[in-house]
Amino acid sequence: MSEFDLIKRHFTRASPGAVLGVGDDCALLQVREGHVLAVSSDMLVSGTHFFPDADPYQLGHKTLAVNLSDLAAMGATPRWATLALSLSDADEDWLERFSAGFFALAQQHGVDLVGGDTTRGPLNLCVTIMGEVPVAQALRREGAQVGDDVWVSGKLGDAALALAHMQGKLVLSEQDYAACAPALHSPQPRVALGLALRGIAHSAIDVSDGLVADLGHILERSAVRAELSLAGLPVSGVLRGHTAQLVSCALAGGDDYELCFTAAIRQRVSIADIATRLALPLTRIGRIVAGSGCVVHDADGQPIQLQNGGYEHF
Repeated sequence: MSEFDLIKRHFTRASPGAVLGVGDDCALLQVREGHVLAVSSDMLVSGTHFFPDADPYQLGHKTLAVNLSDLAAMGATPRWATLALSLSDADEDWLERFSAGFFALAQQHGVDLVGGDTTRGPLNLCVTIMGEVPVAQALRREGAQVGDDVWVSGKLGDAALALAHMQGKLVLSEQDYAACAPALHSPQPRVALGLALRGIAHSAIDVSDGLVADLGHILERSAVRAELSLAGLPVSGVLRGHTAQLVSCALAGGDDYELCFTAAIRQRVSIADIATRLALPLTRIGRIVAGSGCVVHDADGQPIQLQNGGYEHF
């Protein structure tokens, strides 16, 4: 099967949101009036970001999900994506399931695949995602203010706990692994939350490398300090039952793809309304104060010393 047959068979779909989609040297895209383009790229590498025998449908979903999470953190509406793949061989069954997972999530969020590339090589997956956000309404990392609440969506740490099990670092029961595994293999990008936080949140970021590490980017860009409470972190009953892993998974595990954001105290009612409307838990986990860095207090009010600050790419 040639490269063009592979693209035509597995990755060519109608792209009504583009002036011109797959099939030419470039896609042609038109941003709506009064909006700016939000663009991000993420690469997933076999053996680094996923196991070589990962389920291809779940991998297709996650490949797009981690990019959609970046748009969510900016409060952007997803519109278009490109996909570049290097493949050791053109396995028809693998490609069919991978593309099915990718396009199922793309359809859910109104994303058109408008281009990309394929080549022979070790399995690598790279998406460039594009979305729109009204001028001056993008959520950014630099807006946190002293007095803000610190919030996080969903639950933290289940993906890291499932990964530790898969790596043989600990043993979960079959039931506990089944409860945690979806967070790792099929993360749900919080796009609707990002849109709802426009005009409410002062700053936002998606949690991909661990809560403390990613919140740290907000703190650095905003020149402020965060004080968090370990007891206040939203974690599952499974993780809370594994006390030895709770701190590392919840604070530094990564792969959560939840949104962490800051907002003024006066926005608490609005944020509670958003949580109800989206049927998504939003938990207030701390506050922004003057200073720098992030401190997490245990149940006795003592600062926790983290052995690992989060995922490091190098």
